Amino acid sequence: MKFATKAIHAGQEPDPTTGAVMTPIYQTSTYWQKSPGDHKGFEYSRGTNPTRKALEACLAALENAKYGLAFSSGMGATDTVMKLLQPGDEVITGNDLYGGSYRIFTKVYAKYGIKFHFLDLSKPENIVPYLNDKTKLVWIETPTNPTMQIVDIEGIAKITKANKVLLTVDNTFASPYLQNPIDLGADIVMHSATKYLGGHSDVVMGALMLNDEQLYKDLWFIYNACGATPGPQDAFLVLRGIKTLHLRMKAHCENGAKVAHFLKKHPKVDKIYWPGFEDHPNHDVAKKQMRDFGGMVSFTLKGADLQETFRIAGSFEVFSLAESLGGVESLINHPVSMTHGSIPKEEREKVGVTDNLLRLSVGVEDIDDLLADLERALK
Repeated sequence: MKFATKAIHAGQEPDPTTGAVMTPIYQTSTYWQKSPGDHKGFEYSRGTNPTRKALEACLAALENAKYGLAFSSGMGATDTVMKLLQPGDEVITGNDLYGGSYRIFTKVYAKYGIKFHFLDLSKPENIVPYLNDKTKLVWIETPTNPTMQIVDIEGIAKITKANKVLLTVDNTFASPYLQNPIDLGADIVMHSATKYLGGHSDVVMGALMLNDEQLYKDLWFIYNACGATPGPQDAFLVLRGIKTLHLRMKAHCENGAKVAHFLKKHPKVDKIYWPGFEDHPNHDVAKKQMRDFGGMVSFTLKGADLQETFRIAGSFEVFSLAESLGGVESLINHPVSMTHGSIPKEEREKVGVTDNLLRLSVGVEDIDDLLADLERALK
């Protein structure tokens, strides 16, 4: 099946009891057993649930994977991958990273003796000096949050496979519509399904997709044992959101490109971060591994201090000042005070996350209204 067909049908068969075309919300915590151990594949809803099972099959199909796991949040999914590690293990990751990922790495898992290397991943070979027999995981985002750095997934994967190191790719910003890391050699794909997969800012969820059966069993054990699993109502909402993913992503990309070009010409804008520009670092890699350039755009305000940046961020009428991204509505975010507040100032400023940086999640509203809102707020 092609992508749009998978988004609408994968994992979803008519309900065997009623013939319902839409997967029912199985709002149950437990399941009847004919005799101990003689059941219909479901025992207790922390472990699995028919609504969630349908979603997990759909998630796997979208990333061209065999297995999918849905979590109660993106951080729950991240935490589960981290629990594959042991004290003394080392992780290589990027120096431009979602603040929640940085926080769990440095404030939670570093305490258990896991060492993290935060590197410039603009060139795959940059990881080579840090590889040793203790390296167990490389964790990358691409595009990165919030400066939209592009990491060569295939290039990194060749190195990790040669060194028998797991590669996990946070694919939240691109979505499976734009990029499929498993096809490029990744072992695990992680999503904050809250974002583009759900698409309507009404659910919090995470996901992992992968191909290796033993790795799936190891992750499923942690998933069930530790319990960061979502309820059926949330699974239903993400399934519903996925049905329009292909339509929404086309609109996000179209609007994102027009917003980026508008900002590039604006006299109050200094730097602009959007991988569709030919002068964007690793633009050629983005062209190779992505189908389009997405709806995420970050920019800095020329000569603006923190107070002026706050004033502008609060001046929008169509864009909502809020955390998160990937919904149908346009959002504006101030990373330093919102999503990336947990990263030390000196570390975030090294990669351009400065007080005057704003991040846009460009939605699917009429583009004329979005551009007019930008023009008004940037006066």
